[in-house]
Amino acid sequence: MIKKYLFLALLFPSIFYAQSERYPVYDGCKGLEISAIEDCFFATTKKHFFAEFKTPVIVANENYKGTANVLFIVTKEGDFQIIYVNTPYEEIKKEVERAFKVFPRVVPAKYNNRDVEMQFELPVKFPIERNIEVKTTTKTKGNIALKEDLFVTVEKNRIADSVFLEHNSQLNIPFTHQKYVDYEFALHKANGTHTASKPYVYSEINKYLDLSEQKKKFLKPEKKSWLGRKLWNEHLLQVKKKDFWFTLDFLVDVQLGKDNSDAAYTYNNSRIFTVNGGLGDKFSYSATIYESQARFADYVNSYISNPSLLTRPKNSEGLVPGRGKAKSFKDDSFDYPVAEGYLSFQPNKFMQFQFGNGRNFIGDGYRSFILSDVSAPTTYLKMKVDFWKIQYTNIWMWNTEPSISSISNPNEHARKYIAAHYLSLNLTNKLNIGFFETAISTGENGFDAGFLNPVIFYRSVEFNRGEDSGNAIIGLTGKYKLTNNISLYSQLIIDEFSVGNLNDLGKWQNKFAYQLGAKYFNAFEVDDLFLQFEYNYARPYTFAHKSPILNYGNYSQPMGHLWGANFYEAIAIARYKKDRWSFSGKLTLGKKGFDFEDEVVSYGGNIYQSYEDRFGDTGNELAQGNTANIFIADLQATYLINPANNLNLFAGFTYRKFSPKVSTSTFPGGNTVWFSAGVKADLFNWYLDF
Repeated sequence: MIKKYLFLALLFPSIFYAQSERYPVYDGCKGLEISAIEDCFFATTKKHFFAEFKTPVIVANENYKGTANVLFIVTKEGDFQIIYVNTPYEEIKKEVERAFKVFPRVVPAKYNNRDVEMQFELPVKFPIERNIEVKTTTKTKGNIALKEDLFVTVEKNRIADSVFLEHNSQLNIPFTHQKYVDYEFALHKANGTHTASKPYVYSEINKYLDLSEQKKKFLKPEKKSWLGRKLWNEHLLQVKKKDFWFTLDFLVDVQLGKDNSDAAYTYNNSRIFTVNGGLGDKFSYSATIYESQARFADYVNSYISNPSLLTRPKNSEGLVPGRGKAKSFKDDSFDYPVAEGYLSFQPNKFMQFQFGNGRNFIGDGYRSFILSDVSAPTTYLKMKVDFWKIQYTNIWMWNTEPSISSISNPNEHARKYIAAHYLSLNLTNKLNIGFFETAISTGENGFDAGFLNPVIFYRSVEFNRGEDSGNAIIGLTGKYKLTNNISLYSQLIIDEFSVGNLNDLGKWQNKFAYQLGAKYFNAFEVDDLFLQFEYNYARPYTFAHKSPILNYGNYSQPMGHLWGANFYEAIAIARYKKDRWSFSGKLTLGKKGFDFEDEVVSYGGNIYQSYEDRFGDTGNELAQGNTANIFIADLQATYLINPANNLNLFAGFTYRKFSPKVSTSTFPGGNTVWFSAGVKADLFNWYLDF
């Protein structure tokens, strides 16, 4: 009896494997266990292909960078057959076909002991990389391979080839914290990468993450009507030629909601026109125009209508945070147009230049003291150099302060000029440090030529121009790769610091800020679960100046942290995605010191208040003045409609508890409950968590 049970125990696994799928078998893989045949097939396929494939001369001469995805099948007879090659070069297609013609006949794949056709995908990266992954795209049912999968896969590749034109371009990937989790994770897992300088460029990220592969799984090839294709798969207009391409979209950000104020409802109605394109493989361009009207939750409306002469734009009805000047619309709403655009040029593999109107971000956190994207778009010139263990970013900005009039023309807003550079250095595969410096100047003659030097210590230029003729800030960053899933990051900003007075932080000259944070990708081994914790601290009067025009700000908002200075803040963030769905939750807890309504005395929280009006030379404490306790809970859910233009359905819920000593017209105390939903193109970060 025991022998019978032993026989059955040995028989059942054999029956199980006999009913399972087996990959095609090369002669050199015969005799291996079933579990090893798959790896042997993939390894041998790569060996045969790259031994035969030769990069076409025209591809090498044009320094083409990109991926040609080769879709092929192994037939029931054991022959290799090319189905589709998505590449702009006919020469690559012909060379791929030639390479596969010399493949040997193999033992075909089997399912339930029957010969079946099996489908595979081979990405060929240029310049040639042999360390790539061959994968199967066949699903089986019963004893046959699903034939409709072949059609669907071919159609998805065809659509991706004609739609995702930007993936090898020098265009910026629209910077949103939710979307950037995948990009940061891909960079984090690789060695020798830099993650702080954002936005990332498509061609840069495409080296570490196959962007087309990420997106084409969301395509719907069954949508054949013009409306169906444009809604689910394509740009409104897309043109692709050998030497140039461009896309055009008309998008929306339409939101409807309700908060707990007396207003009937909240809304945002943005019509967005955007065009992107490339000329050759070195030059790209982008332009986006927003025409918007909105009524927000009551606390945001109060901020927009802020009557303070320190920050209220002249000749306007207010300031929409992160977007710019507003004018009144109907009785209780705002109209706020925004225009962004840039030119991008990469002359070689080491350097990239951009010139345009937009926003930049330097840091690894949700917030950044060094440079953030919380204020309105500004004119900038950016140069980025990437070589060896170094990434060096220079940004020159022409900022506007709408609450201050130009000296030469009272009807014109005052301009100021910011030169910033950031050096990122990988000391080891795990440890990265960064050095930051910025100089702020003003005047009718524009940038001092000394600040245009990309390799100079700005502090010395600022000092030699004359005492108090400008402002300078320095900073240090650090990032440590704890594991392949966890990173630790930090920032330290020094606006002014009295080393001899370290034993007395109450002295007003001790102006500094720091950040500590951690990120956990695929947390607890759950795919696409992301967790983040961050702590931010800024002393009173940090980023301010005795002449407000020389503070570290732009368009009446900070260039660093949204809250300005004189605060501490703790943030916990969770993000998760599944198929087309994305979810995020954020908790913010902090304490900040504001000025009182009359703004006669500066307590160090408003960077647009001169520090000459300070509370005192000594005895300064964190969150002094009109102290407010702040708690914000924010939940968001989105459903991706179109992967080509980032159009989403979304719903959001915000709870805000704001408890100051004294309520003011700009920052009234109270609780806010705000729900909103709608459809929007996810193109930028919008920070309303203040």
